[in-house]
Amino acid sequence: MSKDNSNTIGIDVGGTKVLGGVVSQTGEILATARRDTPREGGKALTQTIADVANELSKEYPVESIGVSAAGFISSDRQTILATPNIAGWNGVNLVQELKQIIGNRIVLENDANSAAWGEFKFGAGRGRKDLMMLTLGTGVGGGLILDGSVFRGAFGIGAELGHIRVVPDGHLCGCGIRGCLEQYASGSALMRHAREAINASPDLARNLLARGDGTLEGLKGHQITEAARDEDPVALAAFNTMASYLGAGIASLCAVIDPSCIVLGGGVIDAGELFLSPTRKAALSLIPFSGKHPYPEIVPAELGNNAGLVGVADLSRI
Repeated sequence: MSKDNSNTIGIDVGGTKVLGGVVSQTGEILATARRDTPREGGKALTQTIADVANELSKEYPVESIGVSAAGFISSDRQTILATPNIAGWNGVNLVQELKQIIGNRIVLENDANSAAWGEFKFGAGRGRKDLMMLTLGTGVGGGLILDGSVFRGAFGIGAELGHIRVVPDGHLCGCGIRGCLEQYASGSALMRHAREAINASPDLARNLLARGDGTLEGLKGHQITEAARDEDPVALAAFNTMASYLGAGIASLCAVIDPSCIVLGGGVIDAGELFLSPTRKAALSLIPFSGKHPYPEIVPAELGNNAGLVGVADLSRI
């Protein structure tokens, strides 16, 4: 294991944990450290990040550290403009605050951009010049790599792909707009689609509900996935509904971006081809001038929950 200065530290800040790792130039995670995310956020969270970095750098001295966090990040990768799930961080120049504590070169990056870069360099997008990534979790995160560079937009808030509008006057999104893609193609949306399918076919739904505690409230996402693998018709209907919305969103994005590769991440892809196949079918049928030009590949992510950590560690070198 190399301990030279080619190693960097990546720190992924989530709602429940702060996970750091020492990452080699080849994307290998050499060591990790973890802390719980302090509920009060703000300076307590900044100190927690510093604590993780200091623990890792004792054994692996590094020159640069990358920090990945959800939210709008300024184009100079210094300031958190707005973050939906962390208190006390809006408008904070996190890079400046961390430098005062730990002294290293710090790079701040949006979590979806970090994950997209990780997949681009070391995962499903290896060997390509461009990539579009959609991470399907509580919401839908988006990241774009165009001609080998992260696309951030003029003000640092580009590639919020989960907030393209797919249903006029649809469900209200946390961003304040109705009908966003993440309201129809996220892990949370899968639960809604399942509830709707259960209400439409209550007799058929008994087997699916029995995988939980027999109630809608007791049903979990992984149980829907397991039921779909067993060809449960209600679970499959929920996945197919989600796939149709995601495919429509992908088709619209392809008309603008024209990527060679689309990487799908998040827990939903554990369903494998049960979800990927109908998503591809929906997307390719709705891409403008379908059948008259090359199609992008739609593939599952490879790095799992480590994509953001690995990606931001590598981005700290740039």
